[in-house]
Order: sequence, then structure tokens, then C-alpha cells
Amino acid sequence: MAVYIHQLPHWPRFTWNQEKLTPLLAEIRSRQGRLLGRMETLGFNLKAEANLQILTQDVLKSSEIEGEILDADQVRSSIARKLGMNIAGLVPTDRQVDGVVEMLLDATQMYQQSLSAERLFGWHAALFPTGRSGMFTITVAAWRNNKKDDPMQVVSGAMGKEKVHFEAPDADRLDEEMSHFINWFNEDKHMDPVIKAAVAHLWFVTIHPFDDGNGRIARAIADMQLSRADKSVQRFYSMSAQIRKERATYYDILESTQKGSMDITNWLTWFLQCLDHALEASSETLAGVLKKARFWEKHASTILNSRQQLMLNKLLDGFEGKLNTSKWAKITKTSADTALRDIQDLITKGVLTKEVGGGRSTSYVLMDF
Repeated sequence: MAVYIHQLPHWPRFTWNQEKLTPLLAEIRSRQGRLLGRMETLGFNLKAEANLQILTQDVLKSSEIEGEILDADQVRSSIARKLGMNIAGLVPTDRQVDGVVEMLLDATQMYQQSLSAERLFGWHAALFPTGRSGMFTITVAAWRNNKKDDPMQVVSGAMGKEKVHFEAPDADRLDEEMSHFINWFNEDKHMDPVIKAAVAHLWFVTIHPFDDGNGRIARAIADMQLSRADKSVQRFYSMSAQIRKERATYYDILESTQKGSMDITNWLTWFLQCLDHALEASSETLAGVLKKARFWEKHASTILNSRQQLMLNKLLDGFEGKLNTSKWAKITKTSADTALRDIQDLITKGVLTKEVGGGRSTSYVLMDF
């Protein structure tokens, strides 16, 4: 039977090889400095747009890691409304999306506030507004209370093909475990703030205090600590989006760490490398924001209806697949004839053009700008 780190006598006194981590930390600080420096050169609106895109990615990808697919337009709209952004193309949002968004925004916008059990309960209630996870009723806004003969197992994979990575501490330990974790998170001011984000993520996900949602809350806690490290409410890189890309190794390193010793150097190395990749990937997001700004600057005087504004923003944000009249009509909830008139109007104005070699169905792309 496996022995997990939370069962070791020195739990949770983590150790690591600082000498091995120092070069990684130096590279990360350099990347963080360059990124934040670039963002400072942008105007308010561009920074707000970049922040909106990153937060949208964070919500979508953190849910995807758990196999839950949210509607991207709803997520973007929910974040924009809660940040007071007046942008085109907002759509109605449901309680589930709003709840996930509220949790992330509370973690990142209010990063200076202390963590508490009540705050974590609020996040959990926001994630599960119906009191159910899928078809199952779960304990919401309270620590899990599973029995010893029904241990909390951390799994990944589709139903029927789940892989067990480790078992969490028994429920009767949770009050003490979470009190210790929360006190450490609030009071330890000496640890490197980026290292602390990695330790907090691992520590929380090891305790696994809730019936469901532990991974998303662990990543929100890490985002909160990274916001503290950046001293900024705005997020310009997404750790969750990068973890989604590296999901297989994420679960592998979590599993090996849980079955290892209190030396978590390998986990910290993986986390820092993943963060480094996230910072590197943020340049693509920034390039997209700048491209979008150039487009709207060029077409500032172009007369557009609301449907055209909506669809152009979708194209600029990375429209999946090929744009044709049927997709235009479906997304804008209009007729095929109206969609075709909208598109032909944009072609006349030099905004869209027919895609070369588009096959049997005519598709359209943005003109070069």
C-alpha cells in the first residue's frame, strides 16, 4: 500500500534544493520584468483588453483541465461585466459561468486580502451554485465529510477509465490541516513569492478539502499568490492555460510527488518551468491584442452594425474553423440572406475578402492590415 507525503512524520515541512531552483527563478523574474515593462508601455484600453483575454483563458483552461468545457463568449462577457468593461458582443451568462468567474476575480482582484475558510467556502459555493457536481449531490461550502472506508481519491480520465493518482487525508483531519495551511499562506512573508505559489498549489491539492473543485481552487490560490508576486490586479499570463497544455505531465508530477519524500524540488522545478512557458506564451496574446488595436484604429471611421462588430471581434480573437454565411447567421441569430448582405457589405468596405481555395463552401477572412 502506497505511503503518501501527508502520512509522513514531517508533513507538511517541505524542503527543496534552492541551488537547483535559483537559475529558473532568475529567468522567470527576467521574463516577468520584461512582460510587465511591455505592458506598461500600452495604453489603458490595450492593457484592459490583454487582461480580459488572459482571464478568459484562465477560466476556460482551468475548467478544461477537469474535463469541463465552458462557453468562451459567456466567460468573456461575464468577466467584462464584472470588470465594468463596455465592449461589443456581450452575451447572457449562466450561473455556473458567473460562479467560476467570480472565484477567479476574487482571487486576483482582491489578492491583498487574507485567505480564510469562509472565503474558500464562498469560492466553492460559486463553483457549484446548484449544490451538485454533474448528476451527484455534493457537500458545498464546507469541508468534505467522506467516511474512512470511502477515501477521497484524486483521479483523472474519463468515467470508467479513471486513473487514481493519490488519496487525500481523512476528513477528520481537515479542520487542523486547513487551519495550518491558511495560517501559513497568510503569515509567511519570507518565502520567495513565486516559490510560495508553487508550494501553496501542491499543499492545497494534497489536502483536497472539498468534495469537488479542488484543482480549480488550487489554481486560483496559485493565481492569487502570483498576483501578489506581480503586485498587480491585472493578469498578463495564464498558468492554467499552460497547465492545460501540459496536463499529462501535471498529473504525473503530482502523483510522483505525493508518493515521494518531503523534498519537493522536482515539483517546484516543474511548476517554475511551466510558469516560464506561460510567460513566454503571453507574447502571443499581446501580439493578438496589438493586432486587434491596429485593426480598429484602421477602421475607426468604418460604419458597422452590431452584428458586424460582433463577428469581426470573433475573427480577431481567433475564430475556430472557416467563416461562412451559415456560421454568421447562426452566431448572429439572423437569416442567411441578412448574413450574406452583412458579409458583402464588409467586402465592399475592404474589411473581408473571400478565402482563396476555400472548397465547395465559400469562406471569408480578414483583409491584410
